[in-house]
Amino acid sequence: MEPKNTAARYNRIAQWWQTEHQNSSYGITQLERAIKFTVNKGLAIDIGCGSSGRFIKVLSQQGFQTEGLDISVEMIDLAKHLHAEITFYIEDICTWIPQKLYSLISAWDSTFHLPLDKQEPAIEKLCNALEPNGVILFTCGGGHTNSVVSGTFQGQDFDYSTLGVDGFLRILIENHCTCRHLEYDQYPENHVYIIAQKIAPTS
Repeated sequence: MEPKNTAARYNRIAQWWQTEHQNSSYGITQLERAIKFTVNKGLAIDIGCGSSGRFIKVLSQQGFQTEGLDISVEMIDLAKHLHAEITFYIEDICTWIPQKLYSLISAWDSTFHLPLDKQEPAIEKLCNALEPNGVILFTCGGGHTNSVVSGTFQGQDFDYSTLGVDGFLRILIENHCTCRHLEYDQYPENHVYIIAQKIAPTS
């Protein structure tokens, strides 16, 4: 489950990912729902953006100045060919240090690959990278407690971990974010997406 191993596996399927996901609608409705909660359409970043840039395309069309981050070199190299005007970072979310504040952060099916002990620091980091009223969209495993599962996708073995819905809600609250929407969007599969918003300080 170490990020470098996840990167190697995604490197192997980067070309397939771009071909199959460039025009995919998967997650787009959820992203559009998150956008509706934003107050400003300033800077946005897609964490685990992959090679297709489909979230980046939507965010750019909605008026955001958009960036992408992925740990896979192959994913980013391919994404640059489709979106030459976009700033991309080849970074491990665990060691990446945000230099800006964002109006919207999306992390669709990305941070759930992190080991359990790296889940909370990563979500805290993303919460702290939000501007006041900024919005975060991320996916996680459901349930009320932490767990780790393994699965195979396109011939590659991947691990997935979750702190449980209660754990993620606690992290959001402790980092001055409030949950705007939570949904088991693939029920009965244990897949959840959460939209939360940074609480703006009162004057």
